[in-house]
Amino acid sequence: MPATLRPAPRLAIVVPCYNEEEVFAYCQQELGALLYTMVQDHMVQPDSFLLFVDDGSRDTTWEQIKAACETETCVQGLKLSRNEGHQSALLAGLAAAAPQAEAIVSIDADLQDDIQTIRRMVERYRAGYDVVYGVRECRQTDTWFKRTSAEGFYRLMAAMGVKQVFNHADFRLLSQRALTELLRYTERNAYIRGLVPLVGFPSTEVAYARGLRTAGESKYPLSKMLALAVEGITSMTITPLRLIATLGLCICLFSVTATLYVLVRKFSGNTVEGWPSIILSIFFMGGVQMLSLGIIGEYVGKIYLEAKQRPRFHVESFLKLSTKQK
Repeated sequence: MPATLRPAPRLAIVVPCYNEEEVFAYCQQELGALLYTMVQDHMVQPDSFLLFVDDGSRDTTWEQIKAACETETCVQGLKLSRNEGHQSALLAGLAAAAPQAEAIVSIDADLQDDIQTIRRMVERYRAGYDVVYGVRECRQTDTWFKRTSAEGFYRLMAAMGVKQVFNHADFRLLSQRALTELLRYTERNAYIRGLVPLVGFPSTEVAYARGLRTAGESKYPLSKMLALAVEGITSMTITPLRLIATLGLCICLFSVTATLYVLVRKFSGNTVEGWPSIILSIFFMGGVQMLSLGIIGEYVGKIYLEAKQRPRFHVESFLKLSTKQK
């Protein structure tokens, strides 16, 4: 760690938005007020800014972002041409902010993450850390099902060999050099929570209490959480393929043992013919084969998508200080 503090950085706060018309005004007001006080306290540079990324919203989110860009000099807006998903929208915002800022914070528009934690993140950055993870202290505000499924998600990812910070989502600070390295990961199926730890550089955590959503609906119901888990596992580890190989080996060993048992019974003349065991074995092996093919197919599908090297997103419009007339 450096012996002296880093100078106050130009800070960018990147906020992915998808159908956030109910909460956008509140989000902009709160983050704008936070940025103003941080500038007054000389924690960040006066030209620090907010960058809202519209991920193909179907409501008035982009219109509100445009209006904010016209009235607030600290607000920038980035519009994707279509809905690409939270991770792609976040990457688009980070890529746009990287050349402009020394420190970049990502946070969701619902502001369930405590925005005052950003002050502590900047303090850690100035102390020499390049990656600062926002980690939830507890999940008391969640329902039992949400809490159980979320914690199960993190444990499943850990069991599959994915290295990520427990109870950390996408609320973090990255230095410019850490973000530059992160953007070098060009895979189409990017799982940012798993990629950031691979970047290295000095990192630390700050704990915070998560609040209730102000308005709108959660963008991560159970179906999307399961999809995110599949995305993370298949893009970060080959453990499922190794489990298939292990399962196949175990079944082979079991089959050899069973064959020896059947031969002993046959030669001893103590066998009973019947179909239940045959039918059960057929269903069991059929299920194992279908499951194995499904997992292998998921990986083959990932290879197919990566081989085409299609862009992860398309930017329709980018509004910032020098391009307000776009």
